[in-house]
Amino acid sequence: MAPPASVLAALVALLHVGFLVLEMFLWTTPWACRALRRTPAQQAETAVLAKNQGLYNGFLAAGLAWSLVAPPALALPLRLFFLGCVVVAGLYGAATASRNILFLQALPGLLALAATLL
Repeated sequence: MAPPASVLAALVALLHVGFLVLEMFLWTTPWACRALRRTPAQQAETAVLAKNQGLYNGFLAAGLAWSLVAPPALALPLRLFFLGCVVVAGLYGAATASRNILFLQALPGLLALAATLL
């Protein structure tokens, strides 16, 4: 695969590691409350859900990392699958939770997917 596609896939994987850290470990911190424009009470109420969501983001990051080191015959289908999951999750999140997810998750995934297909 072309190096730009691999770099973009790696960046998307790193984004999802960041989402994992935010959702599983930093969710109730003052920084997260400010960044997400939510009250500490709102963050506390949703902490268990956020941890679950963070775990799923970790799976997406792991799948993309796997696509970076997998044998060539496996790398392309893995990358297409996991980037497709990122885009779908980002579109759903943008439609149901926050429009910002479109730009933070779906767009980077779509760019990496396009680079992979080219």
